[in-house]
Amino acid sequence: MTSVEQPASAVQSELQHLTHTGRKSGKKWLLIQPVSTTSMMVDSGRVSMPLNLMMVATLVGGMFDVDFIDERLGDPVPDDFSGYDVVAVTSRTLNATKAYSIAEKAKAQGRIVLLGGVHPTMSLDEACLHCTSVVYGEIESVWPELAGDVIQGTMKPVYRAEGLRPMNDILRPDFSYALGSRNSRKYSSRIPILATKGCPVGCNFCTTPTIYGKNYRFRDIELVLEEMRYHQERLGKERVHFSFMDDNISFRPAYFKELLSHMGRLGIRWNANISMNFLHDPEIAELAAWSGCDLMSIGFESLNPETLKSVHKGSNRLENYSTVVRNLHEQGIAIQGYFMFGFDNDSEESFQMTYDFIMDNRIDFPVFSLVTPFPGTPYFDEMKPRLRHQDWDKYDTYHYMFEPKGLGTGAFLDNFVKVQREVYRGGAIMRRMKGKPVNWVWLANLQMNRFTRSLTPDIFL
Repeated sequence: MTSVEQPASAVQSELQHLTHTGRKSGKKWLLIQPVSTTSMMVDSGRVSMPLNLMMVATLVGGMFDVDFIDERLGDPVPDDFSGYDVVAVTSRTLNATKAYSIAEKAKAQGRIVLLGGVHPTMSLDEACLHCTSVVYGEIESVWPELAGDVIQGTMKPVYRAEGLRPMNDILRPDFSYALGSRNSRKYSSRIPILATKGCPVGCNFCTTPTIYGKNYRFRDIELVLEEMRYHQERLGKERVHFSFMDDNISFRPAYFKELLSHMGRLGIRWNANISMNFLHDPEIAELAAWSGCDLMSIGFESLNPETLKSVHKGSNRLENYSTVVRNLHEQGIAIQGYFMFGFDNDSEESFQMTYDFIMDNRIDFPVFSLVTPFPGTPYFDEMKPRLRHQDWDKYDTYHYMFEPKGLGTGAFLDNFVKVQREVYRGGAIMRRMKGKPVNWVWLANLQMNRFTRSLTPDIFL
């Protein structure tokens, strides 16, 4: 033990004292949400409030002073970090280059620099080169150790939990850190909320099991409802719109059904990502509609059964696709459908099949992406020899990563542009949206009509 170090018990006592008294340690943190540099519409228009960083700010704010910057809103990142003891930057793959640049500048000025989020976790060795420490996975599960080391100034290169904490221990996020920005009006009015974490499914292109674990964790239903009621009171209205940020909120059907049965009494509106295999039961769609659901985001991914099998997407059963759509539409629930292209089994017929499915089933808001093997996933390891580059700025699911075996580059990109233009032609929009409420989904379709008309194959290279 050096002369500046305290015994572990003394550090823990200090942490407990700060927690119980509400006093601050005297050190100051800066949390940064970097903007991406992709050429596509990723951080344009209204953006979602960064729930994960609000959870971090709330946790850190119990012991330290905290400032927050969201570069996506136009908030400037300072050149001088001398006013801060800790600079913490979150990163996805598509903004990793920007995150690294900020981290290196702060580190050169002698700050403690933390990198966290999906990309540093999935690319641990790389991220360690740019910062003081990497927070692997979620910060809640390493917080006592990390906070103690910040107070002592004895940082470890990696903070990685042996076990993940129960979700009931998570504090309700304090949005005031984000709403304090003069540009906060650029945030979406949809309030992000979290009920569950983790996903045991294990699709080989997914990062969730690494970040949040394969075990499925969930909050007590009353805690979720309390958070919803808090925001209703905060905003002074009942009709609040929530967006569940869960990766697989329906994995435990009994839990999800019970949650919906209580939400229906609150008068809220909500949307969520949801697993395909849960929606073939019409009772679920009825309960979702009664509880205030107006949109479900569904990863259809592909209309090719061999493709679904190759990426371990066993929850998607093609024979259920149309049934799922019908169940939701009969209850007035819109569908944001995700479709991926670029798998080795793709052919020109794949594009036609996808177009036909979207039009025949009147998918409200189709979203098209290119297959992107993200670092740290089994799919990345499998495809690494074939990747065109590792330019993280282009890992936004809208850039061409490798040539599928079934189609050459030119034919593939021509078809990728064509299917988007055709689906978002004026006549196609009218056919898909006829008789549906005029709301933001209509507006999104009109925006996509303008956007897709400007697409050319070279944009995706």
